[in-house]
Amino acid sequence: MSTFLAELEQTPLLSDGATGSYLFERTGRLSETNHVYEALNLGHPDLVREIHFAYLQSGARCLTTNTFGANLTHLGPRGQGEHVDAINSAGVALAREAIEVFRAQTQIATPFFVLGSIGPTLEGQESLQEVKEVYRKQIDALVSAGVDALLLETFTSLLHIVSLIELVQERDKTLPLIVQMSPQTDTSTDWEQEPVVFIKTMADMGVDIAGFNCCAPWEATTVLDAVANLDAVREGRLQLSAMPNAGGFQRIGHRYMARVNPEYMGKLARTFAARGVKLLGGCCDVHPPHVKEMHNYLNSGHSDAVSSRAVFQASGLQPVGDERKQNNGPLSRKLKAGEFAVSVEVLPARGTAPKTLEAKVNFIDALARSGLADAVDVTDGSRGIPLMPPGDFIGIVRQRLGWSATNGDPIEFIPHFTSRDLNVMGVQGRLVGYHAHRIHNVLFITGDPPKMSPTYPRSTAVFDLDSVAMIHYTHACLNAGSDFGGQPLGRHKDPRTHFTIGSGFEPEAVNIERELDRLRRKIDAGADYIMTQPAFRHAPLEVLAPFRAQTAILVGVMILTSLDHAHRMGQIPGVVIPDEIYQRLSVYEKAADQGKVGKEIAVEQIHWIREQEWAGLYMMSPDHRPILDTLTKGLA
Repeated sequence: MSTFLAELEQTPLLSDGATGSYLFERTGRLSETNHVYEALNLGHPDLVREIHFAYLQSGARCLTTNTFGANLTHLGPRGQGEHVDAINSAGVALAREAIEVFRAQTQIATPFFVLGSIGPTLEGQESLQEVKEVYRKQIDALVSAGVDALLLETFTSLLHIVSLIELVQERDKTLPLIVQMSPQTDTSTDWEQEPVVFIKTMADMGVDIAGFNCCAPWEATTVLDAVANLDAVREGRLQLSAMPNAGGFQRIGHRYMARVNPEYMGKLARTFAARGVKLLGGCCDVHPPHVKEMHNYLNSGHSDAVSSRAVFQASGLQPVGDERKQNNGPLSRKLKAGEFAVSVEVLPARGTAPKTLEAKVNFIDALARSGLADAVDVTDGSRGIPLMPPGDFIGIVRQRLGWSATNGDPIEFIPHFTSRDLNVMGVQGRLVGYHAHRIHNVLFITGDPPKMSPTYPRSTAVFDLDSVAMIHYTHACLNAGSDFGGQPLGRHKDPRTHFTIGSGFEPEAVNIERELDRLRRKIDAGADYIMTQPAFRHAPLEVLAPFRAQTAILVGVMILTSLDHAHRMGQIPGVVIPDEIYQRLSVYEKAADQGKVGKEIAVEQIHWIREQEWAGLYMMSPDHRPILDTLTKGLA
């Protein structure tokens, strides 16, 4: 077995992104007669080498050669037909050179691989015999130059790909072969409606890896769904690959958006890897920032499912129940008693300004005195912004307001808890620390990855566990008296923690089926309550009807402070603001007047939530000032 395939069996491998669109970004010129992208291997090798190096810096372990169109049908009409051998050989050499320079600079010992890129013919109408003649020189050059695998990508003709595979196997039967087809909507091809046929054909022909590229991420998800249960895939005889584009417009709310950014690609890579995809990368417009986020997720224990559940409780105790949890605070008590509960979100301080911290403490004091809210939930680096850790912030609030273990807290604290910054040991350690500091209610969310900022150093993410896994380990282990490895938390009679466990839900998620599946898993794992993202429309909440009897659901209410704020919120994944709300806000020119309308909308939402007998509400606002007045009117 080749080193490439052996490594692939052990771990998912990350390939690079696009070459063509990245060359276009770097040069501002489309591939044309006097600027053929593949010919840059000979004319501007430094540029090609720099592109490879950028992907290596972003975390790619596989480089695709700049030879996608280096066959006779593409190079011949542009006056480069006589250079097929040289262009392909140089393509391999440049990738190798970039790897050697990168390895020398970083001293990284893990293996890197070069994939010889082969794309479709120019017209796609050639006979099967013509196909072999078109590609013979290119394949010979790539194999002779020492590629680790051949990557046949972006094909739409199944007949052409079969002919090409036969040609490769005539040349070298031992060389790993990756075959990717592009699920186009063009009805002139007939394979794209039958991805199962494609994958079965690849398995029958002895292909090592097969998958899809040059498609929208959601198209890649659809075809992976279609082939995931095939025998060849389940038995591991054929590994899957996925390299979608960074785009594909969809109507989201009232606008068309590509919806794909580096963070999205990172999450997508984690999802694909958890589903068994072994070779991941990107196609058109997937550039180093996207690959960097994919690398962050894939190198952080990326499991999207709970893959290492504890199978026993060393303490011999069952997880604590509602009777114990209801003593955790006002919100826990109300949720367990079936009473309407209210939680208000607060962002911890970002910097050291004393007045900012004082204002937040004073707001929490006023909120507790008002009796309008049962809990304060404290965000944990929302949108990847570095903030004071929730536990530290809660400690400061208690200290300044004189709330101690003796007199208790008049309001329940709920820290948001992400696994972005902590490995598995860190997650357990922080939870045990929370419990010791009287923080007994935790909202688990997978979390937003660190943002790239020109004023802040680039940071990586951990993500050893996702929200489902954290819920499971807290409920089935800590709340049962065991650590994550199954060892007792103590030798005393009852070492159990008694966390009330919450998590989130996006009613407006584009992939609502996946969101609902995760909700089911969260409830099964032990979630006591769910908080939704802001819900400006009622219809999307209807999908939660079957779950209302299974767990308490607090509906998110966001106070819009201005029209500009509404537009910013509308850009956040999972949040949809209807046109009618924009229209209501735009009637007024002044932000202060728009803010009054925003409060009116929030009050209307609260009235509806109570009328529909939801378990409670989750209040959010970038400004604390309108919260008390809004709650007063909404709860009246």
